Order: sequence, then C-alpha cells, then structure tokens
Amino acid sequence: MSKKSAGLSFASLLLCACMFASGASGIILEYIQASLASMILGNSFEQWAMVIGLMMFWMGFGSLIQAKISKQYLIYAFIGIETGLALVGGFSPTLTYISYGYTAHYSLVLYLFVSFIGIMIGLEIPVIIRINNDFSKELSTNLGNILSADYIGSLIGSFIYVFILLRFTPITEAAFLTAGGNFFLAFVTFVYFSKKGLLKTGFLVPTVMVVTFCAISYGYLNNRQWNITIEQPLYDDPIILSKNSQYQHIVITHYKPFNEVRLFLNGNLQLCSTDEQRYHEPLVHPIMNLVPVKERVLILGGGDGCALREVLKYKDVKQVLLVDLDPEITHLAKTNPVLMQINHDSFKDARLVTIAGKGITPGINRNLYHEINSKKRHTKQSESQKIAQVKVMNIDADKFLSKVNGYWDVIIIDMPDPSTPELSKLYAKEFYKKVKQHLSQHGMIVVQATSPYLAKESFLCIGRTLESALLDVLPFHENVPSFGDWGWYLAWHPNMKKGKIMDRIKQIAFDVPTRFITPEVFRSELVFGKDTLMTTNTQINTILYPTLLNIYNQESWLLD
Repeated sequence: MSKKSAGLSFASLLLCACMFASGASGIILEYIQASLASMILGNSFEQWAMVIGLMMFWMGFGSLIQAKISKQYLIYAFIGIETGLALVGGFSPTLTYISYGYTAHYSLVLYLFVSFIGIMIGLEIPVIIRINNDFSKELSTNLGNILSADYIGSLIGSFIYVFILLRFTPITEAAFLTAGGNFFLAFVTFVYFSKKGLLKTGFLVPTVMVVTFCAISYGYLNNRQWNITIEQPLYDDPIILSKNSQYQHIVITHYKPFNEVRLFLNGNLQLCSTDEQRYHEPLVHPIMNLVPVKERVLILGGGDGCALREVLKYKDVKQVLLVDLDPEITHLAKTNPVLMQINHDSFKDARLVTIAGKGITPGINRNLYHEINSKKRHTKQSESQKIAQVKVMNIDADKFLSKVNGYWDVIIIDMPDPSTPELSKLYAKEFYKKVKQHLSQHGMIVVQATSPYLAKESFLCIGRTLESALLDVLPFHENVPSFGDWGWYLAWHPNMKKGKIMDRIKQIAFDVPTRFITPEVFRSELVFGKDTLMTTNTQINTILYPTLLNIYNQESWLLD
C-alpha cells in the first residue's frame, strides 16, 4: 500500500467519509431491525433492548474475527462487508415479514438477520482503521479520525431515520435506501483503490457489485407492491389501504359481500363496521346522559371519528376537542370514503389552523355545521345551523393534559389497549390524575378498559388505577362480536355519591337515535358474573412501574 503522509491524505479523507457514511447506515440498520421487532413481536422497550443488545454482542464478535483477515485483503474485505450489508440489510425486513406470514419461527429469522448485520458492522470499524493505518502518520490520529467520523455519522443517521425515513417511507423502503448507501461506499472504494492500483481488477468483484446494484434497485422499485402481496395472507379480507404513519402501521380491509370494513393498527383490530356501534354507543351514550351538563366534551384518542359521531348527536354540546397522537389517522377519518361512511363524516367542514400557546400547536379546527332540511324545518334550503365547534389536535394526550388549561364536562378516553410502554402510560395513575384535574365538578369520565373476560387482570388493574387517582368508578361491559366481551369504566369525583349515580341510571333515557344501546341494555351491562370482578392482585399501574404492561402482555395472546 501507499506511503504514510505527513498530513491527512485524500485516501484518509475518503476512508473517514466512508466511516461517516457507514456509521449513519449502520445505526439506521440497527433502528430498522429494532422497529421491525417492535412491530412484529410487540413491547417496544423489550424489543429495542433485545435487538440493540444482541447486535452489540455480534459487533464484538465481528471485531474479534477481523484479525483473521490478511492485510492484503483488507480492501476486498471492506467492499465485501458493505456489499453484504446492502443485500442483507436491504432485504431483511421483506424476508422477515414473509416469515411472519408463513412460519411460526419468524422471531428466529429476525434475530438471525440482527446477528448477521451486527457481525458486519463489527467488522467495519477495525477494517477501516487497519486500511487507514497505511495513510495516517499516527495511530492516535487514525483512531481519532475514524472513530469520530463513525460517531458523528451515527448521530446524523439517527436524525435521518427519525425525521425522514420513519415519517415518509415504509420500513422496507427505508431498508433499501440504506442499502443503497452501503452499496455506494463499496462502489466508491472499489473505483478509487482500483485506480490507485491497490486492487487487482478481476471478474468476481465487478460481477458481485453489478448483481448487488441490480438486486437492491429491483427491491427498491418493487418493495411497496411486495408489501401488499406479503401482507394480504395476514388478513382475512382484501386489503384496500396499507400505509405507515410516523407512529404505526395502518391497514384497512373490506369484505364486499357483507360490506364489512375493518381498521387495524400495527396488526391489531381497532374497528369493525358491522358491530362498531356495540362498542361506540356504550362508550358515549351512558356518560352523555348521566352528566347534568355536557356542553364541553374532550375525546382522548378516537381518531377514527366514531365516538365523535355519537357525541355530535347531542344538540347541547357546544365544544368538542379530540386529541389523537397520529395525524394520519385523523386525516384518513376525514378524507377516506370508507371511514367517512362509517363515522358519518363527523369531521365535515374542517379547516387547518394553528392553535397557539401553552406549547400545543398543530391541530385542526373544525367548525361543524348541519344543513337544515327545508321541508322538515320550514326554512330556506341555504340556511345552516352551527352544531358544535370541533377541534382536533395531534399531540400526545399526556403532554396535552400537562399543558392545557380548562375543564370538560365529559372526558372520553378511547385509547388502544396498553400493549406498549407508550400506551401503558396513558393508563397510569399519573395520567388519570391529570385527567381528573381537567374534569368539571359534576363531570364524568369513561375509559376503554380491554376485556373483563379475556384480559380480566388488565381490566381490574385499570379500575384500581382509576381509584388510586381518587376517582369513584363503575365498571360495565358488553359483547362486541369482533372483540368478545369488552369493558369500560365510568369515573367521577367522589363528591358525586355513587348512590346518586345509580339513581340517575335507573331513570336514564336516550333522546338521540341509536342503533344498539337502550336504557335496558345499558343497565344489563352493569351486571357481571360471579367472581368476575374478584382478584388477589392489588397492583396499580404507574409510569415508573408499568405493571399493566406486563399483565396485558401475559393475557394478550387470548385477545389475538
């Protein structure tokens, strides 16, 4: 190889640039594998810890075995490493997803890819250091330049993944784009060192590079179509929409013979059009008819717009604020014809605004109007009546409650099940205490609380946690065919005695049109079987000790 130079040679600059780029690509590949594990296996904290830990272990193994590479083959080794990362890193999410649909050993497939990528990344740094040793005067300079380039590249890679790839591309496409970066490193290294005469030009290396380029290009161009083909066997009905948001994977299926539409988030069923009224009507109508005043309503979650649909049936509702983390869900609920048909276009006449102050900014301000039928109302056809001011804010509900001022008469908490740490905190004592702080004196809360039959301990833990926030509670449940026996909790300030609430329930009447619930049905929902509400477990869910997450994950297989 070439002589060591007094300054930083072009070869050293090139190798530092390669290390910078490989650091960025390497961290992105790690994040892709960890994200994939979270999506497929659930429990994001656990999977990120497992993937990063396993990858670090195999990186150490890769660093050890690089000593077996002869000095004359170091440049070939680097080209081979980057080519291998391009192929395996690019195709691993697609192949893992295939295994998820067709074999019970998909977790083994995923961890095999994690291990291979870890070995390749572990080989990268020492191999580049050894190559650069011939172009660097001091070992300390060599190590400093290469390692700093790697660490800075990792930071830039993190930004690229979080702010670009995660938001705007499917995970399979992100993998192929990253693979393109690895291939580019191999190509630049091959061209430069070939011109310098440090590589013997033969048939094998160019052929491998051409095949690699063709493979990752083909994968990039076809990955979205592959996703649909691979994904379809995972669902019973035809997929009509599949996309990734910044926060989750969204799938809508449609079975035309029964006109049945289903909404899935990260593979978990959230809504079925043929029986969603058996979920949303108990969620909304009892609480709306038990509170003395219902002018201001807060919906936490419920981005599909179905709970909003039921709330807007009440003429005395003046303001509704819907807070949902994912703007893609609320956008789909507002614009997708299938979801609009289900939620009765509950986001009608919405316009984008910025809500300033208190750290809460992006949102949708929706002034909702109802066209008055001139034949029934004896008014002009062009006349409009304002029903309610509807605002939609895309922000974490916990952060929202920490920043916002004001009180609500009705607070509806319609969150997905506590299957991840991010969701579990929205069932924590600290969260419920914040909810209580924004509840008017005679207001009430209703909480989606999983299944009292299939996830009994989770259901009861939610109830205990609500009580620990100094709220009185009343559980109720209903059979929702798509989900099974499903439960909710009503909660209120202790100043409203339970006896008074029960008296209201005896006299409850629903003055708005419903498809399923009646006063008699609701009263029957308050009845549980013998010992259903009995347990020896006394734990409550908190942010620092998310016991509900562990309980739910132990029971969740029954819900699948």
